[in-house]
Amino acid sequence: MAFHISLVGRNDLSGEIYRQIRQAILDGRLRPGERLSPTRELAAALAVSRSTVTVAYESLLAEGFARSHTGAGTFVNHQFGTKRPASKSRRSAAARSIRVRAVWETIALPAPAFRAARFDFDAGHPDASLFPHRAWRRVVASALRSRERADGVYEAPAGNWDLRVAIARHIGVSRSVTGAPADVIVTNGTQQALDIIARVLVEPGDIVAVEKPGYVPAKDLFRALGARIIGVPVDSEGLVVEALPAEARVVYVTPSHQFPLGMAMSLSRRHALLAWAERNNAVIVEDDYDSEFRFGGRPLEPLQTLDATGRVVYVGTFSKTLLPALRLAFMVVPPSLREAAYKAKFVTDWHTATTAQDALAQFIDEGAFARHIRRVSRIYSERHEMLTAEIKRNFGDYLDLVPSSTGLHVAAYARRGSLDDIDAIASRALALGVAIRSFPLEGKPQAGIMLGYGGIETTRIAEGMKRLRRCFDEHMARRRKAA
Repeated sequence: MAFHISLVGRNDLSGEIYRQIRQAILDGRLRPGERLSPTRELAAALAVSRSTVTVAYESLLAEGFARSHTGAGTFVNHQFGTKRPASKSRRSAAARSIRVRAVWETIALPAPAFRAARFDFDAGHPDASLFPHRAWRRVVASALRSRERADGVYEAPAGNWDLRVAIARHIGVSRSVTGAPADVIVTNGTQQALDIIARVLVEPGDIVAVEKPGYVPAKDLFRALGARIIGVPVDSEGLVVEALPAEARVVYVTPSHQFPLGMAMSLSRRHALLAWAERNNAVIVEDDYDSEFRFGGRPLEPLQTLDATGRVVYVGTFSKTLLPALRLAFMVVPPSLREAAYKAKFVTDWHTATTAQDALAQFIDEGAFARHIRRVSRIYSERHEMLTAEIKRNFGDYLDLVPSSTGLHVAAYARRGSLDDIDAIASRALALGVAIRSFPLEGKPQAGIMLGYGGIETTRIAEGMKRLRRCFDEHMARRRKAA
């Protein structure tokens, strides 16, 4: 690639070219074996004579920073470049003096994925080995061929029209969500959908009500945009509507599969929440992140379907059904919010990557997506059944399982031990190749544990749970001995 050299206001041109290339080699910006620009080409780019560049290159060769091959060019010597530590940024000291908003001191980056765990019970991701790679390559290739004939300009912020039509039809059939294609907005993941909603609805200082415990990234996002967050408890029927603050502008809920506990919001509670939103002029954000996978019980109508007054924004994602790496999600907005949401998507990033949208539209239209859901649902159902049976059979003295028949994880309350105890058990389990997630039960001394079955092979569940049981036994034995 062309290497940037600045000669503006410099006198010793050959020396300046030499020093800047030499520093780039020592910093590691130019790597060992990397080819330097030909002298004639660099001279033309810098508007200097070729002899000026030649003198600089001769100095680099003489000091061993570069080597020359007749007919091939000049290259960075292998003993330099990335073998030496990169120099400290001259801007680092100045950057420390720049003040950032206090909210960013309170937000944590996500923990790294447990990619090395042989027994991966981490929650929130599907089995990548089940992804339909061959079918997806085919639709991506088709999308690329179509794009060759297109003009490649910026597109509509709300997304590819064919994909919006496909999504509206799919969720209308599979989830009874009522919405026209014009109400659908394609986003880069659920997080961007929530960001758009907050930009449209929330002024600094407005109250946003969230579930307690609940999905932390959503809470962090609303806080980062200036909202006041109030946690509302959940029980076996979901969000406790009576505990909602009357001043809340937005209520964020996960009614199909409460995150992290896993219960579904009852029908009576759904009606109560919709009535509360109408009385208090509030908007409900329904995050339906993994309800495609249901393994028992009768399906409940989404809040969006029950909504008769246009107060529900429905958010869905393809991260659980396909892959998180695709960063494809969507929201269905009431007509009254449509134009503002389009504008918010535009000022955020204009539009989501077009090739992926084209591919997904075809993938849904030809029935490949529905076939994929049916195939993986059978596998996840088997894993769900096996995992819940293991918990009931072997962890009754340690865990109280929360009933759940939807999604890609189950949750349990720790009967004994604080969050520190569960974290210590999780740390020991990871050393044995078992990945789990703990979470606090806000306002309570006990802790919770999430066990996902999206990323673990069915044949490994029993052994993974056996190892986890050993970690519980060892930790509790040490606690009793210390007491």
